[in-house]
Amino acid sequence: MSVVLKIGDRSIEAEALLPLMAGYQMLPQFVQELLIDQAIQAIDCTEAEIAEARQQFYSQNQIEEAEARQSWLTYYGMTQEQLDVLATREMRIEKFKQATWGAKLESYFLSRKDKLDKVIYSLIRVQEQDIGIAQELYFRVLEGEQSFGELARTYSKGPEANTDGLIGPVELSVPHPTLAQLLMLSQPGQISPPTRVGEWIVLVRLEKFIPAQLDQPMRRRLLNECFNNWLKEQLEQVGSLSFNPSTAAPLAS
Repeated sequence: MSVVLKIGDRSIEAEALLPLMAGYQMLPQFVQELLIDQAIQAIDCTEAEIAEARQQFYSQNQIEEAEARQSWLTYYGMTQEQLDVLATREMRIEKFKQATWGAKLESYFLSRKDKLDKVIYSLIRVQEQDIGIAQELYFRVLEGEQSFGELARTYSKGPEANTDGLIGPVELSVPHPTLAQLLMLSQPGQISPPTRVGEWIVLVRLEKFIPAQLDQPMRRRLLNECFNNWLKEQLEQVGSLSFNPSTAAPLAS
């Protein structure tokens, strides 16, 4: 058995590394990074992109000076070649995302749009045994006896009581599914009759509907979402790692 790492008085042999990483809960992250590196190994950067990425990495880590850079390399046990690869890694990941899902973003956006649209709405919630109160409040608003905000301040049992019942803007994936459905079917200014949502009876009025747009921030978000979904699938396919936990080395000698 060969010693690959010596820390203080302890020598770590190659066969002990994986069990030790498992004991410290480091294996999933290690496997994830290996999967990413496999995926981006065919992604190239131009010389100009490499130089830009290198300079940006040096600046972010405050290692522009050669001495500081050498100290950094020593601390992380890396070579200059490994540092150059690391400096371009994020750029290559972004290129991988674009190459893999960029052409599919529009259809993916359309499939997700009903959850990405945003709403601003007013809400009053009371306990389910107070449905009679909810019905009375509904008719007060309809007949203009009191404003929705005033009634929310007085009667609503959630944090919206502090904002005159006003909530949002929030994506339609945020509210309870029943509430989201009510909002999707409403017109601005329309108040729904008392409706059971989970353990509450609610009155809800749509104030504003804000349709999602496939702009640059949304594109970045959806690319990241596709990438994270892919990575999760890859990790699930890997499954359990092939080493015998019974041989795991203790965390301390």
